[in-house]
Amino acid sequence: MAKPADQSRFAAIIVAAGTGSRAGQSLPKQYVRWRGKPVLRHSAETLLAAGAQPLAVAIAPDAADLAREALAGLDSIILVDGGATRRASVAAGLEALAGEAPDRVLIHDAARPTLPQPVIARVLAALDDHPGAIPALPVVDTIARTKHGVMTGQEDRTTLARVQTPQGFHFADILSAHRAWDGDEEPTDDAQVLRAEGKEVAVVAGDERLAKLTFAQDFAMQAPPVRTGTGFDVHALAEGEELWLGGCKIDHDKGLAGHSDADVALHALVDAILGAIGNGDIGTHFPPGDDRWKGASSGQFLQHAVSLASEAGYRIGNLDVTIICEAPKIGPHKDTMREKIAELAGIQIAAVSVKATTTEKLGFTGRGEGIAAQAAATLIREDFQ
Repeated sequence: MAKPADQSRFAAIIVAAGTGSRAGQSLPKQYVRWRGKPVLRHSAETLLAAGAQPLAVAIAPDAADLAREALAGLDSIILVDGGATRRASVAAGLEALAGEAPDRVLIHDAARPTLPQPVIARVLAALDDHPGAIPALPVVDTIARTKHGVMTGQEDRTTLARVQTPQGFHFADILSAHRAWDGDEEPTDDAQVLRAEGKEVAVVAGDERLAKLTFAQDFAMQAPPVRTGTGFDVHALAEGEELWLGGCKIDHDKGLAGHSDADVALHALVDAILGAIGNGDIGTHFPPGDDRWKGASSGQFLQHAVSLASEAGYRIGNLDVTIICEAPKIGPHKDTMREKIAELAGIQIAAVSVKATTTEKLGFTGRGEGIAAQAAATLIREDFQ
């Protein structure tokens, strides 16, 4: 990532000394892998690429090994023992940078791994005219005052903002403000500390991507919002067997042979769903040698795949299956199949497509020896609107 040419040198501090207990992870959340890297490393790389030098990282005294592992290979980093509070950790970081005497410093929360470069640029630019600057977002919801479960009034949301980090300051001003701090309550950010000294803090546009990782579900949301999978299945046609396709029994002189009802359309759809969530294939969950599934309806296989997708945090967006055969004719049965598949998957019929084609008399399907099906499934993360 290229360093922006219009930004002069600045120092930075990442506050990473907390335990992150609300995140429900086995490690402090700043060291948990998120989108392929430890949470802490994301913002560290971004700040260094933007021109931060040096970068002080305030950590818990017993987390040095975790921090070194998370930041391995990055230059210009100073590890600093943090304090019992956020303010104490920031103060420790500022004191560690005091010998460098930088003109400006950015202070950032490790729990905000996605740090857009334009936000950094806006905060630094605001320091040309102000001793401090913070990124913030407007409040869009009505803000109510409550007491004992009853609404007692509401605030004017046009005067409120959601404050984010990184917050920027003239280094000498914020260092002096922290040294002078004697407030009875701990500040929740450094803008409060600077304002306590009577200094002005500018507000610049923040970014929704700067969301803070706080709870377990925040880490679950790193899964992609949309996933796709494909499936393919083949079964031989045999005399004396029933023909089940797309969950429907079809009159034909032959049926599909298999351990279950051999519904190739549903089997392909099952594999497509399982493929989208990376959870094996139909044989993994319903082994052909298991007598429990002898003659079983494939509809229960599809319902099981849908339930596994739900457990993984996904709902079915749409299902698309193509049946490949010379006979029987699929056209007259398409709508019935769509209705059945929609019922089994718990989705609207509009989200199901059933198509059919032939192989122009070529191959085993062209010779009427069997039927094949290929399918695609699109899954949408449950919390994605």
